[in-house]
Amino acid sequence: MTRQRLSLLTPLALLGLLAGLADLSRASEDEDYYMQELLTREQYNQVQMLEKPVASIPDRSREHPSQNPGKKVAKGGRQTDKTTDDTKSECPPMGLETLKIDDFQLHASTTKRYGLGAHRGRLNIQAGLYEDDLYDGAWCAGRDDPLQWFEVDARRLTKFTGVITQGRSSLWSSDWVTSYKVMVSNDSHTWITLKNGSEDLIFSGNREKEIPVRNIFPVPVIGRYIRVNPRSWFNSGNICMRVEILGCPMPDPNNYYHRRNEVITTDNLDFRHHSYKEMRQLMKVVNEMCPNITRIYNIGKSHSGLKLYAIEISDNPGEHEAGEPEFRYTAGAHGNEVLGRELLLLLMQFMCQEYLSGNPRIRHLVEETRIHLLPSVNPDGYEKAFEVGSELSGWSLGRWSNDGIDIHHNFPDLDSILWEAEAKKWIPRKMFNHHVPIPEWYLSKNASVAVETRALIAWMEKMPFVLGGNLQGGELVVTFPYDKTRTQGVSREPTPTPDDHVFRWLAFSYASTHRLMTDASQRVCHTEAFAKEDGTINGASWHTAAGSMNDFSYLHTNCFELSMYVGCDKFPHESELPEEWENNRESLLVFMEQVHRGIRGVVRDLQGRGIANAIISVEGIGHDIRTAADGDYWRLLNPGEYRVTARAEGYSFAIKKCEVGYEMGATRCDFVIGRTNLSRIKEIMEKFNKQPIRLPVRQLQARRSRARRLGT
Repeated sequence: MTRQRLSLLTPLALLGLLAGLADLSRASEDEDYYMQELLTREQYNQVQMLEKPVASIPDRSREHPSQNPGKKVAKGGRQTDKTTDDTKSECPPMGLETLKIDDFQLHASTTKRYGLGAHRGRLNIQAGLYEDDLYDGAWCAGRDDPLQWFEVDARRLTKFTGVITQGRSSLWSSDWVTSYKVMVSNDSHTWITLKNGSEDLIFSGNREKEIPVRNIFPVPVIGRYIRVNPRSWFNSGNICMRVEILGCPMPDPNNYYHRRNEVITTDNLDFRHHSYKEMRQLMKVVNEMCPNITRIYNIGKSHSGLKLYAIEISDNPGEHEAGEPEFRYTAGAHGNEVLGRELLLLLMQFMCQEYLSGNPRIRHLVEETRIHLLPSVNPDGYEKAFEVGSELSGWSLGRWSNDGIDIHHNFPDLDSILWEAEAKKWIPRKMFNHHVPIPEWYLSKNASVAVETRALIAWMEKMPFVLGGNLQGGELVVTFPYDKTRTQGVSREPTPTPDDHVFRWLAFSYASTHRLMTDASQRVCHTEAFAKEDGTINGASWHTAAGSMNDFSYLHTNCFELSMYVGCDKFPHESELPEEWENNRESLLVFMEQVHRGIRGVVRDLQGRGIANAIISVEGIGHDIRTAADGDYWRLLNPGEYRVTARAEGYSFAIKKCEVGYEMGATRCDFVIGRTNLSRIKEIMEKFNKQPIRLPVRQLQARRSRARRLGT
């Protein structure tokens, strides 16, 4: 470090900084990036106990609410000060992370290369696995000196109240800024530096590269432009930053940029982040508003004992109606991906309100579909992220279950079992191409399976789901199976299912009706331009992942499952929720409606009784489905003419041609199949304990005499 930079640090702060960095080194190639953040959080907390902040004013941005009774935590972890007036109130993020601030509004003094330009200096932006000149994980200055700056043009007068910073997202480099100044301007030529009395105010920055650090200005400042001027940085790294600015636009009805980007919702919903208790209370309120179409139940408990609550929306809640398909949305398998959770809470409010108001579209959905919403698969992880807040939870805090398991990828790897059976030509002689059984080792108590995963599997096996979507965050894309590459050792390659054409349509139905997913002008969230692929991608083409919920659902049950990555920001500020709802509302409804596409019917015996567990095969598609307990089935198919076979153990088979049209609504295709002669004989033998049937003597003698006459 230069003398000028050293002079900015007090001896005690320098000792604390060195203590915190002593054990840090460049990440190894095999290091889990998410786990790296957890470990550095532990070191970070230890350093906080030993050192004083560099800034000339107290930095309470990382303070727990209990340490300062004068502060209260708003929903989503946002802190406000009860002892201050409105002039010191904290503004929401301006939108560097959510992309509301576009690339042309970001500038820098110098840039190391294009991939480390100002446009990459966004909070929580992620670098690609193989960092290159296009998609790196921060803005990095071309030179390491105190003359560098990162600038945001708000395009209108704005009240700035704070700055949030991170270091560079990288598996290979360790770069972050440890202190900085802040300057504002109205014309980008004359700059005013924030002061502490007569001296420039120096804010303490980061002590590692992933944990966000927030600094609130002692007094809000008004301007159009704001600059962050790094003053010191990690001594083994370079000047690199990811930034979010807290600011409130000043009233200006004539501002073109504000009007162009403004999204307004007319839905009267509860747009805020909900704690676990608040979520439960909100579900109860909806249930009381619409008691005839809703039911609250739980599918199990989390690792810490929190119940996994679901809400059912149907005209006969609590009952499976023969011929009515079942649909599910889940969210929050990664506890820090909060947007999906709030979208499902908004969806249940919206459907209740619209049903009561007589909306024909919603009434048809409710009356013809049994809908299940599970907003929080991982409530333990969510509570961790919620406590810290939407801007300070980083990229991974709360991602895993309490016992450190990624729930979404904690299912048994049935792909490998199926592919091995196909290679050995065991299908269909020794094994079916569907309802692949769970291996015994996975069911053992010693298996590394989260209690939340076991609860999900039991739920998926109990309910005859036809279609499902799990809402995730951090990207704008819909992914579909398979999620694991078929070629071993390959990190990404197209790996389609036999129903690839159906999955592609289902994915496109969500992406094409989302406000942003298929917008070619939309900036990429991190490294992938998914909009060029219509906002959809085969999971294995993106990155291989064994044991995903999507693959398990497809191979073990009848349910076609997809993942919807509903926003670049995993945990958006609650002020963003109305716009995010508008982005996703139509997509959520359209995707649910796809459960009524394809064929449906009932498989019965000659007496008209439904046959459970009958197999429905479609010629040319190497994946079958089975009937539910009442003999009813639903087979998702695209428009076309299909040759369909129904068969069941002990019954003969039947074949029909079933035509699927372009209009919404599944085509009815029923089957009647009779018992085979062999099955009748077996049934009679079992009825009489496999003993020959004893006939009366006279009847036996008559049969023998008749046989002799025929012989003559």
